[in-house]
Amino acid sequence: MKKTLISIVLIVGTLFTLVYAFVYFVPYSEGARSGELIKFSNKGVVFNTWEGEISQGVSGAQIFKFSVLQKNQEVIKDLKDYNGQYVKLEYVERYATFFWLGDTKYYITKVTNVPSPHIRN
Repeated sequence: MKKTLISIVLIVGTLFTLVYAFVYFVPYSEGARSGELIKFSNKGVVFNTWEGEISQGVSGAQIFKFSVLQKNQEVIKDLKDYNGQYVKLEYVERYATFFWLGDTKYYITKVTNVPSPHIRN
């Protein structure tokens, strides 16, 4: 009985580790999006995550929601500084997410402040 229980726990632990490794390390896609940074906040009580939104157009239907991993402190600092400005976000999309990593499947890896295409000199 004891060996069976240990075997089940090891199998479940191994399966969870494999799923976590796949979700965390295997990207579904990579890309970049540009828009006006309209929201960036730290959410959560037990698991704090950084969440944000950029507006990619006039209507509310063109909102891109994203998350930032806690380890990307430079990206977090830049996003705080660029709030309300036009930015280009480079991201990695994952197959799924875990609640302690963020609310979305899109994780920002780099942020750049760019001139708005709506304002011409």
